[in-house]
Amino acid sequence: MAYVAVSFHGSPLPRPILGRKRIPVARRSSLRCTMNQAAAGFKDLESKNTGLGLVEFNLNEYMIAKARRVNEALDQAVSLRHPVKIHESMRYSLLAGGKRVRPVLALASCELVGGDEAAAMPVACATEMIHTMSLIHDDLPCMDNDDLRRGQPTNHRAFGEDTAILAGDALLSLAFEHVAVRTAGVAAERVVRALAELGSAVGSDGLVAGQIVDIASEGQAVDLNDLEYIHIHKTARLLEAAAVCGAIVGGGEDGEVERVRRYARCVGLLFQVVDDILDVTKTSDELGKTAGKDLASDKATYPKLMGLDKARELARTLVLKAEEELSGFDGARAAPLHHLAHYIAYRQN
Repeated sequence: MAYVAVSFHGSPLPRPILGRKRIPVARRSSLRCTMNQAAAGFKDLESKNTGLGLVEFNLNEYMIAKARRVNEALDQAVSLRHPVKIHESMRYSLLAGGKRVRPVLALASCELVGGDEAAAMPVACATEMIHTMSLIHDDLPCMDNDDLRRGQPTNHRAFGEDTAILAGDALLSLAFEHVAVRTAGVAAERVVRALAELGSAVGSDGLVAGQIVDIASEGQAVDLNDLEYIHIHKTARLLEAAAVCGAIVGGGEDGEVERVRRYARCVGLLFQVVDDILDVTKTSDELGKTAGKDLASDKATYPKLMGLDKARELARTLVLKAEEELSGFDGARAAPLHHLAHYIAYRQN
C-alpha cells in the first residue's frame, strides 16, 4: 500500500497548499459513564480478538476499570462551583461519557514502561479535557455546526454559543494547570516535557493545524496526502501525545518513548480511518452523533477517496504497524495496548 506514508519522527509534516435558544438541562449525576454504559461500549471485544495471537487479556474489564477511575478524577478536577454556569457547561461535556481512549492510552503507556497509574492520571485527565474542548469547539455553528454529541445536545445547544466557547477555553487552560499542579512523584524535567508535548499536540503544529486545513479543504480537491495531514494533526496528534506523555511521566527511556510515539501515531490515524468508515455504515443512534454528515457535506474521507474495502484494508495495515512497535516490550505490560489497537479497529461507535 504505497499511498500510506505516515511520519513517525515527531517533526512537522509538509503542509498541503489549499487554494440561541438555550435548552434546559436537568441536573445529572456527576459520573455519566457508568459501569453498564462502559460495558455497552466495549461489548464483544474478546470475540473480535480471538485467533490473533495476542496475550490473553480482558480489555473489557480493563477499560471499564480505567474509565471509572478517570471519571472519578475528572469529577474531582471540575467541581460544580461559582460561577455555576461555566462549570455546569464544562462538566456537561466532560462527564458525558465517551470511550476515554486518550486517558487509557496515557495510563497504559505509563504502565508499559514500568510506571504507576497515579503518576499518569493528571496527564490522562488533561488529554480528556483537551479532547472535550476540541469537541465543544468543533460542534459550533462556525465549525461543523452539529446538534448531537455523545447522545445528547451539543454544548452550544444546551448552554448557548458564548458559554460553549468559554467552557472550551476553560478546559484547555485547566488541562495544563492540572498537569503542573497535580502530578506527584515525577521529576520536574519530565513534567515539563509532558507539558511541552501537550502544547505541541493542540497548537498550530497539531490539532489546530489539522482543523484549519480541514476547513480550507472544504469544496476543494483533496488527495490522500492532504487527508492524512488533516487527520494526523486533527485526531492522531492528541492520541499520540496521550501515549507519549504517559510514557514520559512513567519514566520511559528515550527509545521506549519513541516506540510508544510510533505506536500511537498508527493508532491515532487508525482511529480516524475507522471513524470515517463508521460514518457511512452506522446510524446516528448507533454512533451517538450525527451519521452521514461527512457524506452530506461532501467532505473528503478515506472511504470516499479509497473506497470502503481499501479503507478497511488500511485499518488492518495500521493495526499491524502498531503491533510491530510493541514487540520489544514485556508481553504482559503491552497487552492493554495490543488489544486497544484491535478495539479501535473493530469498534462499532
